[in-house]
Amino acid sequence: MQKRLEVCVDSVESAVIAQKEGADRLEVCANLMIGGTTCGVSQFKQIRKLCDIELNVLIRPRFGDFLYTAAEFQMLADDIEMFRELGADGVVVGCLKADGTLDCEKMKQLRDKADGIHMTLHRAFDVCKDPYQTLEEAVSLNIDTILTSGQACDCQKGKEVLNQLIEQAEDRIEILLGGGVNADVIRQLKKEIHASSFHMSGKHKTDSGMIYRNTQVNMGFGSFSEYELFYTEGCKIREARQALDEN
Repeated sequence: MQKRLEVCVDSVESAVIAQKEGADRLEVCANLMIGGTTCGVSQFKQIRKLCDIELNVLIRPRFGDFLYTAAEFQMLADDIEMFRELGADGVVVGCLKADGTLDCEKMKQLRDKADGIHMTLHRAFDVCKDPYQTLEEAVSLNIDTILTSGQACDCQKGKEVLNQLIEQAEDRIEILLGGGVNADVIRQLKKEIHASSFHMSGKHKTDSGMIYRNTQVNMGFGSFSEYELFYTEGCKIREARQALDEN
């Protein structure tokens, strides 16, 4: 199995750091602190200009579940087509039905829109009703990768499901482990379940450069400070790369 380290980034600065420290592929998004949403066009263009590794773009119009309205689905389809034309190597997307099954009809339409570039079924997979059935459906749709924590809060807690998924996949589809990934987790799950593909952000909190601060006003979630920023930490990616490459 090919070893792969994918890093999820929501800024140009983080993308540059991740590539420098050994990422094989980037998942480009916005708003990583709420699970990620579709990135801006100018953000993608800057990253594409500065990074020569594979760029997969997260296509997710909003925070929340993966049951999309007609308007939201049209956004998914349009954004996939747009980013493909802009030079994305792949897209990261997922649609579910209300009963928790994969919306295969919608996913087929999106696979057609992707028109030959890489497609990852993202962690909508982790809230689907039956991961083993969904894996088979993903294979039938020619989806290339499933990003999953094993239907748990992190991939260590989901390792038993992940082990079954890796065995079931039989190299027909990449099982990309996400959720709580760091160098130690990579070493553990390489050994225990023979995982070889990992997804991480390696983010760390950075204090804003603002000197004047009005702490009485909040622009969104009250639990988030407007003066705390998150960027990829180079040493975390470098350590993960080393762990993945170890025999």
